[in-house]
Amino acid sequence: MINISKLYCDKSGASDELRYPPQRGLKPIVVFNCTARCNLRCVHCYSDSDCAVGTNELTTPQAQSFIRQVAEYACPVLLFSGGEPLLRDDIFELMTLARKLNLRIVLSTNGTLITKNIAKRLYDIGLSYAGISLDGPKEIHDQFRGQEGCFDAAMKGIETCLLAGLRTGIRCTISRQNIESVGDIFDIAEQNGVRRLCFYHLIRTGRAAAADVHPAAPHQVRDAMDEIISRTAESVYRHCTEEVLTVGNHADGPYLLLRMHREHHHQYDTAKELLLRAAGNRTGQNIAAVSWDGSVHPDQFWRNYSLGNVLDKSFGQIWDNVADPVLKILRDKDTYKAARCARCKWFDLCKGNFRCPSGAGDVSDWFNEPACYLTDDEITL
Repeated sequence: MINISKLYCDKSGASDELRYPPQRGLKPIVVFNCTARCNLRCVHCYSDSDCAVGTNELTTPQAQSFIRQVAEYACPVLLFSGGEPLLRDDIFELMTLARKLNLRIVLSTNGTLITKNIAKRLYDIGLSYAGISLDGPKEIHDQFRGQEGCFDAAMKGIETCLLAGLRTGIRCTISRQNIESVGDIFDIAEQNGVRRLCFYHLIRTGRAAAADVHPAAPHQVRDAMDEIISRTAESVYRHCTEEVLTVGNHADGPYLLLRMHREHHHQYDTAKELLLRAAGNRTGQNIAAVSWDGSVHPDQFWRNYSLGNVLDKSFGQIWDNVADPVLKILRDKDTYKAARCARCKWFDLCKGNFRCPSGAGDVSDWFNEPACYLTDDEITL
């Protein structure tokens, strides 16, 4: 995650101690895709979720055992995602256990199922943050989500969470089809009292690999980044923003620094130091994902490759397996990196977005996804 509000505006966020630790060695944040079920069918869903009831979801005792494994391994955060996590009948039971084990818990949801009662229960359990997905204004959002009226339902979910006292933010996945709506997302947030925004770059996995949704073109990403940076500064100045982050493409860090350098920004040196401390893309290092069936992945977008299953071995044993060929590559990017990255002056603070859609351990099939949008002149040593 690139914290624009911190790097550009020197406004600290709630999780900056995890993003910019003084030294490495932190255990991973774990995304628990606790169900494949969803009441919507979004065109960009990385887990290809739908309303079908899965037969391979971890049972309540199995999920509880997994949560204990995560706590024993000293992971700092457990993020409940899906599918739509609120469709699990035992979601509050699982969250309650996680809190009792001193895990910070986060919810990623489409927001449409959040009632006053659900919001109160989430608050009483001790939910740290609810991230609600929004793809743009009403017409765009409903089209992306495949259901008329889901924009209004998501906005009601946001309102209900805020009224319950929950820290609540908007998550927006930007693609070629909705990237022009970045400004609209800022407007919606400010008009509804939402103080945290996360803009995710589209990663082509799950349904997002289909032809009806596309990554934004480089010039679109650059324009959107400029708008995100400028709108963040305006919003922070007006005390309307807690955090604005971009997620999924670590070229965002160098792009921000290039702009700050042109502007002779007083925060440039500090921002560069923080990005170096964050150490770029940490897939397979400081982020992990566990699917509804217990399969462990290097992150939530690496669904094509399993490191093991928590029903067979503990999460810690799987994560510490130095013999795994994919983890070996992900944890040694100075050796294994794309050819263009090898000649990039920003590599130490980006580390590329090295992925392999086939899930192979042979690095010859790997490439950066999402693609870098910096020019050759901007990366030249």
